[in-house]
Amino acid sequence: MKSFKSLLGPMRVPFLFLTPACVVVGVGTAYLQTGKLSWLNVIIVLIGALAAHISTNIFNEYFDFKSGLDAKTQRTPFSGGSGTLQAEPEMEKSVLVMGWVTAIIIAAVGIYFVILRGWQLLPLGLVGIFLVITYTIWWTKNPVACLLAPGLGFGVLMVMGTHFALTGTYTWTAFIASLLPTFLVSNLLLLNQFPDVEADQSTGRKHYPIAIGREASSTLYGIFLLLAYLSVIVGVILNLLPIFSLLSLLTSILGWKIFQSARQNYEDIEALAPSMGMNVIVNITTPILLAIGLFIG
Repeated sequence: MKSFKSLLGPMRVPFLFLTPACVVVGVGTAYLQTGKLSWLNVIIVLIGALAAHISTNIFNEYFDFKSGLDAKTQRTPFSGGSGTLQAEPEMEKSVLVMGWVTAIIIAAVGIYFVILRGWQLLPLGLVGIFLVITYTIWWTKNPVACLLAPGLGFGVLMVMGTHFALTGTYTWTAFIASLLPTFLVSNLLLLNQFPDVEADQSTGRKHYPIAIGREASSTLYGIFLLLAYLSVIVGVILNLLPIFSLLSLLTSILGWKIFQSARQNYEDIEALAPSMGMNVIVNITTPILLAIGLFIG
């Protein structure tokens, strides 16, 4: 029981709410297209998506422990790892096993939907599982890759993968709907990198707060925030998204406040911390509002 409780740390359970918030966008586009859903398949998709998120978190925790990064970070509620392996290094093997177990669950869910819907899901699924396993050891070494990888995983791959799993097709509606979580989740990780610049740099990571500094990265945050909301507006103008999708713009006021805080407090992590919390709220609430708009139609 103690070992199981210890595994909850590397899983980063409080952050898993992001997964259903992104999956529901793909569920919404599928419902908009077909007018019906297989709730069993929705549950299976969610299991696979949660396994992907958990596996990513666990591999990230494991490799950051092995590199010594987590021992150097200024831990916040939103960055710096859970601290589990620093407190219980004997859990190292168990954590790694759990990472591979959840990766196998991803593969099993993917195989199920390839058999059910067709081989066209396979390329997207292979990119997804590659991203899960290699994110920490490869993607974090390049600023562009490090910025785009989180959004790619939770946005384009998760939303379009969900849509295909439920309908057997890819559509422009699913793609443009996926852009909202793509930009928001990339922003989530971007802001969470601000406290870790010095520690990350010491272990070979190279994200934008390292490459161009925190101040310029706060501007980049604003650009991605704007692109997130513009993607919905463009989708509505092109008649790819229903008018009620604009409900997702309700969080733009909070997003603006986060951007302003990032511009003012980029060197003051303690002052920035409340905005990092609000950023999590925006990432969860905004896709849900988009999904509500999709269900309303």
